[in-house]
Amino acid sequence: MANLVGSRAPFAGTAAVAGGALTALLSLGLDLRPLATRARAMRTRNATAVPSICPYCAVGCDTIVSVVDGEIVNIEGDVRSPINHGNLCPKGAATYQLHVNPNRATHVLHRKPGGTDWEPMDLDVAMRRVAALVKETRDRTFVETTADGTPLMATTAIFSLGGATMDNEWNHLQQKLLRGLGVVAIENQARI
Repeated sequence: MANLVGSRAPFAGTAAVAGGALTALLSLGLDLRPLATRARAMRTRNATAVPSICPYCAVGCDTIVSVVDGEIVNIEGDVRSPINHGNLCPKGAATYQLHVNPNRATHVLHRKPGGTDWEPMDLDVAMRRVAALVKETRDRTFVETTADGTPLMATTAIFSLGGATMDNEWNHLQQKLLRGLGVVAIENQARI
């Protein structure tokens, strides 16, 4: 542990000196705006700026996606936006990682009942399997009326948990579909 602490000490001292020097320069009236503008330009040099919208919530913050040769190289808030004025929340600021992440799953994985390993599965096969399981579960657990004859028309055996990348329009359609099936347990992770 002493080695780890000792190895951080020079960096901490350097950071303190740099911070002190920066504070001294700022107190003398140094304007950092040109430097910030230059840094921004270097980050997106030779990139095409594509306007977009953050996918995480209903606010709809505007973003600028910088693309070079078909690859995303940067995503940041759009300063021209009347909604977010270039600011993004932590999830919005991490949108780049949603798209460019070597750990992101890019195909369907399936673990057979009782299995221990995940196996790739064709998307069409996975969609048919999910549809069949939903129908079988609903048919088996659907309750039309309560014991005293009150109409119920519901299943409590199916639960839906949405994610933060689902927009309002998709959430609306999902609600209509699931409620039409009689599903009553519907939640969204963005609200939790």
